[in-house]
Amino acid sequence: MVCTDPTGQAQPVRDDGVIDAYLERLGLDRESPSVEALNRVHRAQVERVPYETMWIHMDQRWSVDREESLRRIARHSRGGYCFHLNGALSLVLETLGYETSLHVGGVHGPDGPTDGVMDNHLVLIVHGLPSDANPAGDWYVDAGLGDALHEPLPLVENVSSRQGPFTYGLTRSDGIADWQFRHDPSGSFFGMAFRVEPTVIGSFVGRNDFLSTSAESTFVKTVMAQRRDSSGVDILRGQVLRRLDVNGPRDTILNSKDEWFETLREVFDLTLDDVSTDDRQQLWSKTSATHAAWQTAHEEGTDGSG
Repeated sequence: MVCTDPTGQAQPVRDDGVIDAYLERLGLDRESPSVEALNRVHRAQVERVPYETMWIHMDQRWSVDREESLRRIARHSRGGYCFHLNGALSLVLETLGYETSLHVGGVHGPDGPTDGVMDNHLVLIVHGLPSDANPAGDWYVDAGLGDALHEPLPLVENVSSRQGPFTYGLTRSDGIADWQFRHDPSGSFFGMAFRVEPTVIGSFVGRNDFLSTSAESTFVKTVMAQRRDSSGVDILRGQVLRRLDVNGPRDTILNSKDEWFETLREVFDLTLDDVSTDDRQQLWSKTSATHAAWQTAHEEGTDGSG
């Protein structure tokens, strides 16, 4: 099978069953492109493939290569962040017959996007699926924002969508971006802006290196995992497990190593079967040390990083 990136360059995916293995993880069969089928794929993706940074804290180095991400998710039951999750999903959708394009985005705070953040997120758009509410047929697809979309949004001006406890919005934007995604006030970030000009996955190599290695990166400072479902989201930051749904946030401290790894397995479907005993111990040691520092800062009334 052969997929193409936004420049039209062929991107082969060896047909050795990896797509079927990926779909098996999602609990889906192959079906022809449609709005309904796209919704099913998106829901299954965010429910079964977690947003996770365990690899960073075991000193693993993951590239943004789409096929590498695809195989890791399909064969090793891992996740990743936006470059890996949306990158792999784009290959799956292309193989199923969807027309897709990759776009530069930037997660930002209340002051809006700046040039400094406009390559920290990979956005996926699916084309050619018109509906009554979306006659142009373009859909904003995003499995890489953790606690955000459960289903795609039509790429239509002033769209608002209630999904579980969150209300999202899409508006056109002027300046350094063309579209603005607005997260719910209870979400983990303010918003994300993105451009309509297609890009290629290689555009994110530098930012991926920074996010996964720099001491200034939030991902390096604190281990995290997130998993979306129809009624809310599960969020792990360090040793704090949060469930957020219509009843509000509830936090649980995972005090032991066994409890922490059991939570990874049961809540986030992260068995880490591909990880050595030494790497698992390193992951726990870093997590517990960061949590202890956060507890000390919290008790002293200072701003901790955990």
